[in-house]
Amino acid sequence: MAEFLVISESIVRPESYDEGSGRVKIHLTPWDLFFLRSEYPQRGLLFPQPDPETDFIARLESSLSLALKVFYPFAGRLLKTDNDEDSTASFCVDCDGSGVKFVHASAKAVSVSDVLEPEGGNVPGFIRSFFPANGVRSSEGISESLIAFQVTELKDGVFIGFGYNHMIADGSSFWSFFNTWSDICSTGFDRKNFPPLLLRGWFLDGIDYPIRVPISETVSPVRIVNSSSPDLQEKVFRFTSRNISELKSKANGEVSSDDRKISSLQAISAHMWRSIIRNSDLKPEQGIHCKLLMDMRRRLNPPLEKECFGNVVGFATATTTAGEMLNNGLGWAGLQINKAVGSQTNEEFREFAEDWVKKPKIPHNVAVSNSIVVASSPWFNVYGNDFGWGKPIAVRAGPGNTSDGKLIVYPGVEEGNIEIQTCLSPRVLEKLSNDAEFLKHACVVV
Repeated sequence: MAEFLVISESIVRPESYDEGSGRVKIHLTPWDLFFLRSEYPQRGLLFPQPDPETDFIARLESSLSLALKVFYPFAGRLLKTDNDEDSTASFCVDCDGSGVKFVHASAKAVSVSDVLEPEGGNVPGFIRSFFPANGVRSSEGISESLIAFQVTELKDGVFIGFGYNHMIADGSSFWSFFNTWSDICSTGFDRKNFPPLLLRGWFLDGIDYPIRVPISETVSPVRIVNSSSPDLQEKVFRFTSRNISELKSKANGEVSSDDRKISSLQAISAHMWRSIIRNSDLKPEQGIHCKLLMDMRRRLNPPLEKECFGNVVGFATATTTAGEMLNNGLGWAGLQINKAVGSQTNEEFREFAEDWVKKPKIPHNVAVSNSIVVASSPWFNVYGNDFGWGKPIAVRAGPGNTSDGKLIVYPGVEEGNIEIQTCLSPRVLEKLSNDAEFLKHACVVV
């Protein structure tokens, strides 16, 4: 692969930011602090090539500045307070307008086809260089920007990569920001089209804030820039609308419960889970897990507005054994996931927070052995983003919280399709890619 070149690196601040006007500090919840040691999630969109006569980099920077005026928390920094009297630390988001990292890079020998149809058939390793926050952890938001962008010019296209601090926002809030940025870039900024940002606010009565976390729980390991394990590989699998309909129908047809309906995503997740376990050569008694990150806004009581900004995700975890999984069908696996999702109630969510505050515990990784983790969502508006020279050609996940069994879910380019970027050991991934039973309902994209 030819030389990768960083052309420039800058900080983009919100347009007309006045530090003394309306400066906000946002306190963090247990669910935010849970991600303190996590790496920035990173995603990227592949676009066609802009008109060479257009100064699209300047256009992206100026529109980003305007978008940050609306989504001002992203332009702030994490503020840490050391509480010496009890050896704890407290954190909040200081919306001080410090700005966000913006990198302009070039990889002119790389073509769109190199990304979409790489040699070897896996997501190519060179894509790692297209992302701006490799190895950056949430705790580093004290000095690192809370969201970062990298625009890499290719031979015949452009790749816009980004990483963001999961303590500040979840996927729902991030894509709302990204949609706003692309709208401003393509159509201009009209303040009346962008209402004031609706902050999540504090909704846990009885919990004092800022929350105090033991210093020992705030220490992260030394940053490893190439955070993806060399022992893992990634492929993208596509489920067409027909595949999805067939899996959903099959799963629900195998379940006798009238009060539970397995959703499309639950059916797909069950199919992936069963297929991965079938190809993993686990002993029947070994425990296995399926973790799904889910938006809790509307599940709280009182519910939060869907548009509120922040991180409001919970983990639904289904647990069984490899033997029990393989002795039962798709519907049974889908029902386990359905029950796990259903268990994420307002009471469960609040109970976790109350217990966590009493004894804060921050994991190094949300994944555990023999687990799959289903992240992102097929309902995010990914392919509607047009900065003025065409909609995305493809979406890819970058390094960040990568683990064996991580499944990143996107909408497909064609409406109704779903694509899943799948990270597994080479041995399991190869077997899965040649599993006739799995491929009855999925196809390999790359």
